[in-house]
Amino acid sequence: MRDLILAAILFGAIPFILWRPALGIFFWVWISEMAPHRMTYGFAHDFAFAQLIAIATLVGMFFSREPKRLPVTPVTVFLFLMVLWMNVTLIFALDIDEALPMWEKVMKIQLMVFVALYLLHSKQHIQVLIWVVAGSVAFFGIKGGLFTLLTGGEYRVWGPPGSFIEDNNALALATQLTIPLLYYLFLQVKNRWLRWGLLASMLLCSLSVLGSYSRGAGLAFAAMLGFLWWKSRSKLATALALLVLVPVAIGFMPEKWTDRMQSIQNYEEDRSSMGRINAWMMAFHLANDRPLVGGGFETFTPRAFALYAPDPSFLQGAHSIYFQVLGEHGYVGLMLFLLLWILVWRDASWIIRQCRSKSELKWASDLASMIQLSLIAFAVGGAFQNQAYFDLPYNLLVALVLARLLVEKELKSLEQKEGAPAKPQPNAAKGGEQGAVARTRFDPQVRR
Repeated sequence: MRDLILAAILFGAIPFILWRPALGIFFWVWISEMAPHRMTYGFAHDFAFAQLIAIATLVGMFFSREPKRLPVTPVTVFLFLMVLWMNVTLIFALDIDEALPMWEKVMKIQLMVFVALYLLHSKQHIQVLIWVVAGSVAFFGIKGGLFTLLTGGEYRVWGPPGSFIEDNNALALATQLTIPLLYYLFLQVKNRWLRWGLLASMLLCSLSVLGSYSRGAGLAFAAMLGFLWWKSRSKLATALALLVLVPVAIGFMPEKWTDRMQSIQNYEEDRSSMGRINAWMMAFHLANDRPLVGGGFETFTPRAFALYAPDPSFLQGAHSIYFQVLGEHGYVGLMLFLLLWILVWRDASWIIRQCRSKSELKWASDLASMIQLSLIAFAVGGAFQNQAYFDLPYNLLVALVLARLLVEKELKSLEQKEGAPAKPQPNAAKGGEQGAVARTRFDPQVRR
């Protein structure tokens, strides 16, 4: 039944996507982030729905008469350069057969990122994109939060199999990126029940993160709360609220959860931590040997470990977005990756500064603030995750680039209005002396 319902929704959407290709972006985001087909048990489980939606979107893009323009900004330029460099490193990959499947997946994601930048252009598009992004991950966060609540946090929360967020750590990171988006939506909606629903979703998503038992997620949460306190206008009230809520949340979790979080202090005795350090050193040595191109996609293989790892027998994934990019694309790739997200952060800061005193642009300021909070989670939590290519942060990039363009347009319009010459008064149009004579002649006070 699930297969038929999902197939009916997606096949039924094709004519609408051909007519309005922007809809295809939203369906693509839903399929790629939530992976609803992975929750079916029949033909839909392995059906290429994402490819179907992408083809329909591309076809509709060429025939649609809606406004279309690819914004050229520092962010989009560096994104293009990073994607271009990934294609260069593929040519020099240590094992091109291992690299090709991931290269294909990443290029599909980035193609649709640029298509989104090309097709989306309005505030409504941004709002819908945030709803789809947040809802796709929040579904699992709410589900995981309820599971944690009902089981007292005794078991770990896992993501949908066969997706980017299947691993418990990956789901925790994605959920953390989503919580600020839920708060942004809370600020935008007026319906009381919807606002209560979003608040409940944020609480359950937070419980889901705790239930993941992810130590990286714990560090990311601490960084997010610290940034939230630093940016808050009432630091004392925020600090008091955190001092009450954080201990209550931690106290709800069982003792084994506390023991796992405290194991960060004794990482030398933790096999998982030492495996990550071994993988990071392998990536570092590989990049030193091949500083420009690294080892190409999926370079964390037995061959690479045998050549560059301190312990060749201890194989693990990168477990870090930074060492993942360093090992796979060299120092050039890492530089482009870091500069890209620095520029995204600067765009958000610019929006916040420009919109601070303009009520009509408060939505953009709120969006930029919450995306910065998500970027904090990505920067800190991603230091322990293989999520350099996960599409959720890139969808936030799209939303921020489009928001800046809209803000620039609105600010320019406001400047033109403020700089326009004032309309002449009716009497002034009659001329200087004639106007004065006319006012004297018909003014009863003057005649008396």
